[in-house]
Amino acid sequence: MTFVVLDRVTKRFGNVVAVDNVSLEVKKGEFVVFLGPSGCGKTTTLRIIAGLERPTSGRVYIDGVDVTDLEPGERDVAMVFQDYAIYPHMTVFQNIAFPLEVNKKKLRLTPRDIRERVERVAKMLQIDHLLNRKASQLSGGQQQRVALARALVREPKVWLMDEPLSNLDALIRLQVRAELKRLQRDLGITTIYVTHDQVEALTLADRIAVMNAGRVVQYAPPGEIYDEPQHMFVATFVGNPPMNVLKCTPAGEVLKCPGFELRNPGVSQPVYFGIRPEYIEWSPKHVEGAVKGVVYVVEPIGSEYIINVTLGNTLIKVKTFREVALRPGDEIYLRFNLRKAKIFDEATGKLLLSAVESATLGGAL
Repeated sequence: MTFVVLDRVTKRFGNVVAVDNVSLEVKKGEFVVFLGPSGCGKTTTLRIIAGLERPTSGRVYIDGVDVTDLEPGERDVAMVFQDYAIYPHMTVFQNIAFPLEVNKKKLRLTPRDIRERVERVAKMLQIDHLLNRKASQLSGGQQQRVALARALVREPKVWLMDEPLSNLDALIRLQVRAELKRLQRDLGITTIYVTHDQVEALTLADRIAVMNAGRVVQYAPPGEIYDEPQHMFVATFVGNPPMNVLKCTPAGEVLKCPGFELRNPGVSQPVYFGIRPEYIEWSPKHVEGAVKGVVYVVEPIGSEYIINVTLGNTLIKVKTFREVALRPGDEIYLRFNLRKAKIFDEATGKLLLSAVESATLGGAL
């Protein structure tokens, strides 16, 4: 069931187009993440859904109702901000209860109703033992849980979050992220979450809207975003390290790429050959079908190694779990898993070919 709908939404600030003709649907109970770099329009889109910004054109629907011209308080949504926005002089109980207290007549809530709601939500977020403590006495992780509880206690139709974990330390962020995902699944609340952190997006989302320059470049489940990027921007923004992209030029039956050639899969214009670092096998000795490169530097990252390799004048990355005893300047031989390779149009960045199974490595090795 479709629950939140953006229909050709555009937002301009003077001559700047912050949101450019965005249309998407969010299903009831779905966790959707808006992912993209700073300035891509993701927060503005979230604020339009919340009613904090009015679109220049287009419509917004929540639960089948056109809410485009409604005030934030009339939309039955709750928002969690990056800076928590809790009241330090109040207790945890008072902070969580605040949205209920200011709307108790409208919601027809008694003091007992309010207490029961607050205690139930606080228990879910494991902060029920902190209800009488002042918010100023809490850690960053505890303050974030209070902000989440205050948004949940209203039992809103839609939960909106604008980078709510970005101010937390790395270890606390991991813990709160896991709790947040569990909580959203248990409650089944429709959630839209803004972040520039691809790990958050890939781990939390049912679907990800990757945004750039005000537009949604791709809207799909995390696995599809990672393995089947429909645009070079998605391929190079998602992934750590991101996908390697090498400019290749058609020359009859071959594509001339930095340091090697591919059998031309049928393109007549310059393209980019894309391959993720984990889909490249390596060897210190020559093997059939391998491309010769030169080690630039090796980066050990815990259980992983990132091998930076020079092919022609281009630097690519290889991810491996094998122990690496290579030094800068060593020769290395690479084999690409061509079934996982992508071909992107140089001019538009759009995906042309999602596998290069018919292509073979050859030529200048």
